[in-house]
Amino acid sequence: MTELLDLIVAKYNYWLYIILMMIGLYAMITKNNLIKKLVGMNIFQTAIILFYVSIGYKRGATIPIIKSDGHGAGDAIIKAADYINPLPHVLMLTAIVVSVATFGVAMALCVKIYQRYQTLEEDELRMRLSEK
Repeated sequence: MTELLDLIVAKYNYWLYIILMMIGLYAMITKNNLIKKLVGMNIFQTAIILFYVSIGYKRGATIPIIKSDGHGAGDAIIKAADYINPLPHVLMLTAIVVSVATFGVAMALCVKIYQRYQTLEEDELRMRLSEK
């Protein structure tokens, strides 16, 4: 039992990401307001980005830059275990850009929807669209 508790405490950041994901998913599924759905989507995306960044972290590792003291190519023994994998971080930078762009386009669509229908409630929008 204590081993399970130690595992849960040792991986507390993953539990926080799962909680954030569930909050975002809950908001996207249950809320009727389009802005609240967008905020839920943003929370969900942020949790996924944090999860992937934490996967790329390695305790005690350094960035993968080879330093040379000028004595030739074979002057240092390089172990891959000493370096952080930069790929998750680079991919998540791209994901952040896509997330911001998606949020911006969705907000612009919400503004246009509000200007046309004077509401952002999903139920009211469905009623008005089914009348036409």
